[in-house]
Amino acid sequence: MDLTRYVDDLQHRLATAAGAGGDDARELALRLTAPLDAAVRLVLLDALSAAAAEISAELAPGAVDVRLRAGEPEFVVAVPAPVAAPVPTGTSPVGTSPAAAPDADAAATTRTTLRLPDHLKSQVEVAAAHDGVSVNTWLVRTVAAALDLPPGRSAPQAAPGQRSGDRVTGWVR
Repeated sequence: MDLTRYVDDLQHRLATAAGAGGDDARELALRLTAPLDAAVRLVLLDALSAAAAEISAELAPGAVDVRLRAGEPEFVVAVPAPVAAPVPTGTSPVGTSPAAAPDADAAATTRTTLRLPDHLKSQVEVAAAHDGVSVNTWLVRTVAAALDLPPGRSAPQAAPGQRSGDRVTGWVR
């Protein structure tokens, strides 16, 4: 994704706004636009990264990452590979799915602190790097696959109006 057109547009708008202040303001704006180029690119990258994080939270266990290639941002979409679950003898695999899609109501995310032994943490980092995703994305995918929920079902949740940790669930009118 080329950020140049967005940076140029901002510089043009700054010059136009400065034109209302006269020649001195226009000249000052022209002198300021060159040093602002790097700062504007950094702010745009921060906004793109925040957007990718929000999208990743909705796509879990999939993910969207922003990577820099030759100084330009690039979006990388990671879709988890289906995990084949063993089929018990005498049952049919038709209509079963190893990674169930979460309900629309379960799309909210919660921050959780996870303490791992150092040797396990390094193995998780290696596995995530092998899959080309962040450690968080890898852990979310692994937990979702380990739960192996039936299609259309999410993990059991607190009843409406009950407290669950520091969160209150329920409906408001």
